[in-house]
Amino acid sequence: MSIADNIKRLKKETLPINVKLLAVSKTKPVEDVQEAYDAGQRLFGENMVQELVEKQEHLPKDIQWHLIGHLQSNKVKYIAPFISMIQSVDSLKLLQEIDKHAEKNKRVIDCLLQIYIADEETKFGLGFDEAVELLRSEEFAALKHIRIRGLMGIATNTDNEKQIKDEYYELKTFFDGIKQSFFRKDAAFDTLSMGMSSDYKVAIEQGSTMIRLGSTIFGERVIKHWKNN
Repeated sequence: MSIADNIKRLKKETLPINVKLLAVSKTKPVEDVQEAYDAGQRLFGENMVQELVEKQEHLPKDIQWHLIGHLQSNKVKYIAPFISMIQSVDSLKLLQEIDKHAEKNKRVIDCLLQIYIADEETKFGLGFDEAVELLRSEEFAALKHIRIRGLMGIATNTDNEKQIKDEYYELKTFFDGIKQSFFRKDAAFDTLSMGMSSDYKVAIEQGSTMIRLGSTIFGERVIKHWKNN
């Protein structure tokens, strides 16, 4: 199936249940992103800042770009003028840097707190206790140019569906608790980003409101080697 066909099929699957589709376009050429755009897709996710900036310059300006990879504080300035959402916020220091550059650009940047749920040391993210501590801190309360829209998590890369299901269940339970404790009156706290091509159906069953799909949309292909972030 073509990229356009995949987009249409997935939208039929996700729109009726109010799950947003984020097309993960990392390593994909501009032409593929344009094809997805022409099929009606507007949300795109990138892992690396340099690749994101290059694509943003060459593609339609109404694309909503999400940064989903690990973000170094010194790279925030490059995406602050245009980024729609940073999903991979894993420290107060990074949040403060985003707030600083959002203020410089006279805007408020939407963010998700990335929560560590996987049984893998290579994954990034805040622990449950760390996230609560961050949200309770005076430093967080002082930030005026970021908006926490919800949480993001990456499950363990495993064929064990029960383990994936349990990890997503824990994240959804934590999301509900954070909503109740810190954002009860904030309708903007509405995003639980979990689920990728290999496990998005399990993620949706467990309450995901946004899935991040790459190969399911674009197919497997020989990747272009972009410079490191």
